[in-house]
Amino acid sequence: MKKSISGIGLVIVICLIVSGCKSDKKLDRTETKIPSKSKIVIYQVFTRLFGNTKTANIPWGTLDENGVGKFSDFTEKALNEIKALGVTHIWYTGVPHHAIVTDYSDFGIPEDDPDVVKGRAGSPYAVKDYYNVNPDLAEQPERRLEEFKALIARTHKAGLKLLIDIVPNHVARNYEGKSSPDGIAPFGAADDTSLAYSKHNNFYYIPEEAFQVPEWQNGYLPLGGDSHELADGQFDENPAKWTGNGSRLARPNADDWYETVKINYGVRPDGTIDFDRLPQGFENKDIKDHFNYWKEKEVPDSWIKFRDIAEYWLALGVDGFRFDMAEMVPVEFWSYLNSQIKMKNNDALILAEVYQPQLYRDYIHKGKMDYLYDKVELYDSLKHIVKGYGWTDHIPQIQKGLEDIEHHMLHFLENHDEQRLTSPDFAGDLKKGNPAMVVSATISTSPTMIYFGQEVGEPAKENAGFGSPTRTSIFDYIGVPHHQRWMNNKKFDGGQLSAEEKELRDFYSRLLNFTISSKALMGSYADIHMYNRGKTQNYNHRVLSFVRWSENEKLIVIVNFDASESYTFDLEVPEHIVQQWHLIDGEYELADQLYHTDRTKLIVKEGVGKLNVDIEPLQSFIFYLED
Repeated sequence: MKKSISGIGLVIVICLIVSGCKSDKKLDRTETKIPSKSKIVIYQVFTRLFGNTKTANIPWGTLDENGVGKFSDFTEKALNEIKALGVTHIWYTGVPHHAIVTDYSDFGIPEDDPDVVKGRAGSPYAVKDYYNVNPDLAEQPERRLEEFKALIARTHKAGLKLLIDIVPNHVARNYEGKSSPDGIAPFGAADDTSLAYSKHNNFYYIPEEAFQVPEWQNGYLPLGGDSHELADGQFDENPAKWTGNGSRLARPNADDWYETVKINYGVRPDGTIDFDRLPQGFENKDIKDHFNYWKEKEVPDSWIKFRDIAEYWLALGVDGFRFDMAEMVPVEFWSYLNSQIKMKNNDALILAEVYQPQLYRDYIHKGKMDYLYDKVELYDSLKHIVKGYGWTDHIPQIQKGLEDIEHHMLHFLENHDEQRLTSPDFAGDLKKGNPAMVVSATISTSPTMIYFGQEVGEPAKENAGFGSPTRTSIFDYIGVPHHQRWMNNKKFDGGQLSAEEKELRDFYSRLLNFTISSKALMGSYADIHMYNRGKTQNYNHRVLSFVRWSENEKLIVIVNFDASESYTFDLEVPEHIVQQWHLIDGEYELADQLYHTDRTKLIVKEGVGKLNVDIEPLQSFIFYLED
């Protein structure tokens, strides 16, 4: 993120208004072809926490003690405020019905066993019924699906598209699928459980061994040790199934994904496959070719089940999916599933969690993913820079390495798996993350994602129960204090925010709205950081600069990650960029585009641009030049 006029690190966008002296020469460059004409901004929201107004925050607290948000909390006002932040898509995390400890047996929902549920509210990634939604989220649990359909309609009315999770690698250990439509059997219903593996079994089995609850460690007990009739160290599963993370132990370890079981996609226990490989060169084929390739193939039953699930949610109006741990599922399955999805809705947004850079291109080109997490390269590098021990010199190298797929790499600084930006283990305050946010949002054509509460500096200090602070709990009932202050008893007007929190949200609004309106951010990119590192006095590894441009819009982005040092230098725009932009020698005015305050000049002399930069701690500039 960066610095600002007010001192909290606001972005300053400078408009370079060219005062004459334009070339008539046509711009000589080739831009990357991308499917969307403007930036996508995804707002991830943990659905059950968003509208919760209770502030007790008792560790391991019950729903009655700590409260829970509902679908109905996403009112027209709330959704319009999210859109006004500069958001195009909202990802409702935790919608499919997953295992929870709260008792809904009065509504025909069997109780879940705390011995195989993480936390009291349960993991959203232990789905127990893919054709229904979490009863916690409904005012009337018996009408929970109708209430979600109403939320879909409200979301679309607000001008937003919506995503939900699908978790293909695993399901809840107690998967039931009670709401499965006629003709669709739940996972495991037709399995031959006498076999460790069969192509059309949905699960892997450990014949002649019964499942055993893990041996708890480090003082952990389900529900924090609170009494519960089912918390008895027993869970009936015979034969035992493989655990979601691949453990083949009948008694998985406490740090395994013991609450889940792994889905069988036709990969035999020895690692060989029981389905057709994509032919050589198929990474260059389009969606229709992939769809037609699988049309006559016999695929494992699990593939068909997840196809049916995706098509069910598309039919209800969902606009796309975030796929959990996609790299744990064969890429051929993604070719099959994603081509099915795109043939139903070519505009469906497909986002996947893949953490191994060597797999990126296969999952994009063969698996037909739209976007993958840029976690282990850009996110990790920005985090190290924010924390003070990373160098900005790494960022141009990352962008160079991802040049051919940069559009497909989702950028974020927070999500439900990562530490909150303002937590002590990350940036530690409201200001330090701003330079990284500017870089994350402007360095490529890829989508930007923020996590609810990030825009008001939520630090996740609460001890919710399962897990630890610095990450907002996805396992327990809890309030989110900074977000609750913005929510202001469901007025959604920021009425309880501090002045500093309001200023941070204003920064996010200005930055994100700029990104979705900027043509340059969907155009070309070039590094000027390393060029200046070698020759510009006072320019060092705590500063970063790059340029972005389209036919009629040029940007120079400069950020200072240093929290204590100001820098003054003459930033150079190299000759080849000046030529690409068709600038001739002369002076060009620069005006603050976001805050409409400061003005300065860009001087082009002998084909090289120079800009005197005086950048304060945590400050950022986005210099904007428009023909």
